[in-house]
Amino acid sequence: MSEPVFVRLDGVTRQWNGAGGVRDVSLEVPRGAFVAILGPSGCGKSTLLRLLAGLETPEAGRIEIDGREVTHLPPAQRGLSMVFQSYALFPHLNVRENILFGMKVRRVSRDAREAALARATKMTGLEGLERRKPAELSGGQRQRVALARAVVSGKPLCLMDEPLSNLDAKLRHSVRRDIKALQRQLGLTVIYVTHDQTEAMSLSDTIVLMRDGRTEQIGPPEALYHAPATPFVARFIGDPPMAVVDGAALGVAAHPVGIRIEAIERVPLNEADIEAEVVETEYLGARTQVLLHHPAAEGLALILPDRVPLPPGTRLGLRLPQEHRVRFAADPHRNHAPHPPLPGDRDGHVADPNPNTHPEDQA
Repeated sequence: MSEPVFVRLDGVTRQWNGAGGVRDVSLEVPRGAFVAILGPSGCGKSTLLRLLAGLETPEAGRIEIDGREVTHLPPAQRGLSMVFQSYALFPHLNVRENILFGMKVRRVSRDAREAALARATKMTGLEGLERRKPAELSGGQRQRVALARAVVSGKPLCLMDEPLSNLDAKLRHSVRRDIKALQRQLGLTVIYVTHDQTEAMSLSDTIVLMRDGRTEQIGPPEALYHAPATPFVARFIGDPPMAVVDGAALGVAAHPVGIRIEAIERVPLNEADIEAEVVETEYLGARTQVLLHHPAAEGLALILPDRVPLPPGTRLGLRLPQEHRVRFAADPHRNHAPHPPLPGDRDGHVADPNPNTHPEDQA
């Protein structure tokens, strides 16, 4: 059974002088979902998070959280917690004091604070570090303090703004697991802004891919990977991204055809669907990635097992299996009608509450 809608945006628009921001965004997030807002720089994802947090006010549209309209309510009245890119820790307070700061402001009883602290430090692996100052912690430990602060808040909705971008690759992987585990243990509804598709794919139940202030495609990670709605989605999702070939080069209708490069096969030239020229090879240990050129293709490549030396200029025959092809419209136009509810069975910048100080989305 699908979970009820917990967060709803209906036709939300926020721009500056008619540019930037978000335009006519509609979204329904079930309770307990992990939704990633993904997209390139300037696509509007951080503006969308500021609108949800109450740090921006929409020019048009409506925002609901848990069945209550919050469009014009301040952040403190929205029942949510936030985890920032910059950790937002008080440098003069120790771990304990940073975690409990909000509870002390709300005058929560001492016993309740101690119980919440014990639970949060155990869940985030911070036991024994309660007396350290932020300067004495690693980047991963600081981010865990920020997560613990969100845990003790007891809020059912958590907004995360690029929380891992300041960490190195190994720490990102470790803290990513922490975030997902916490979300599951606490039953949180998480809306997670990122430009990193690996984070979005590995953490979220549903991805909202944005482009130019609008939603390009919404769905589970596997849908965006295997069935991208537009060439933009095909090129953005996946590492390496999907190859896109002019249909005319394949002898089909003149519309783009997408295919994941792991599905492309090397065959003799006389059996090929298409021929391409080797640009360079990249040896990656267990496989070789061959970068290819064809005048009617973008992102064309081939994956071969082990190490395969192929000089630049070598002509290769390629088969693009029909069952792996994705056909796009000849001149794709995004459909901006409201999206249906997201499936219920399936994750720094937010700092200035003045809506007039953000002439352009920066994330």
